[in-house]
Amino acid sequence: MRSIAAAVRFIAPAALGIAASACWNAPTPLAPSLRGSVGLPHDGALTDAAALPQQGDGYERLRSDSIRYGNPRLIRAIEAAAKQVSARLPGGAPLVVADLSAQRGGRIDGHRSHRTGRDADILFYVRTPDGRSVKNTGFFQFGADGLAPAGRDHSYVMIDVARTWLLVEALTADSDALVQWLFVARWLEALLVEHALASGVDEELLKRAQYMMRQPSDSFSHDDHFHMRIACAPDEAVAGCSGGGHHWSWLPKPPSAPNLSDDELVALLMGGSQDGQP
Repeated sequence: MRSIAAAVRFIAPAALGIAASACWNAPTPLAPSLRGSVGLPHDGALTDAAALPQQGDGYERLRSDSIRYGNPRLIRAIEAAAKQVSARLPGGAPLVVADLSAQRGGRIDGHRSHRTGRDADILFYVRTPDGRSVKNTGFFQFGADGLAPAGRDHSYVMIDVARTWLLVEALTADSDALVQWLFVARWLEALLVEHALASGVDEELLKRAQYMMRQPSDSFSHDDHFHMRIACAPDEAVAGCSGGGHHWSWLPKPPSAPNLSDDELVALLMGGSQDGQP
C-alpha cells in the first residue's frame, strides 16, 4: 500500500489540480469517482444524465433532438415547475423548453455553456394582446413594454407575466433544484418583479428571485428566454462539479478539502470510500 500511496502522492497534485480548475473534457480514469456534472458549465462533461421527455405535464420541448439531457435535479426542477404553473393557472399553453445538454455533455452548437447538464434554455409563457394564452413557438424578442413581433403578418405576442412569474416562483422555492441563475433581460425582470410585488409575494422569496434573475454582462441580453442554471450540490462538488458563478447564502455550502491520510487519498482517487468500505 505504501508504494501505491507514494504513486498517488505523485499524481495527486495533477489530478486534484484538474478537479480544482475543471480543465477536462471527460472524467479521468485516474479518479473514477468523478461523475455527474463534471467541470465548469463552459468546460466539462456529463455522466449519469437524465433526459427530458418530449412533452409532459404542463410543458413540451421546442425541438425533437438529442439536446435534451441534464443533471437529474435540473430535469426534475423543470418538470415540477411546469406542473405547478399548469395547476395554479389551468387552461393555458404549455411551457416550452429549448436546449439543455448533450447526453455526455461537452460542446454543443450555438452555446458557450450547456456542457455539464446544469443549464437549460426556457422560453417565456406568452399571450396575445387580447389576453389569450398561446404557445411560444420561437425566441421572440420582448421589449420593455412586454411586446414582441411574432410574424411577417405584423402580429405581436406579449410576455404572459402572470404565468412567467409563477414559473420563477416555483423554481426559486424548489429547495432540491438549487437554482443559481435565471439569466434574463433587466427590463423583463422589472415586469416580473412589478407583478410579484402587486401579488403580495413573500418578501424573502422575491429577494432570492431578484438575486437570481440577472442580465448577463458577457453575452446577449436574454430578452427572448430564460437561461436557467443550477448550482452544484455538496456531494456533486466532491464528484467533480465546479463553478458557475456566485454561491448564494441560502444554497448548501460546498465541502471543504479534507486532510487525508495516504490510505484515504488512495481510496478517494480510486473511487472507494474513506473507511475502506465499497
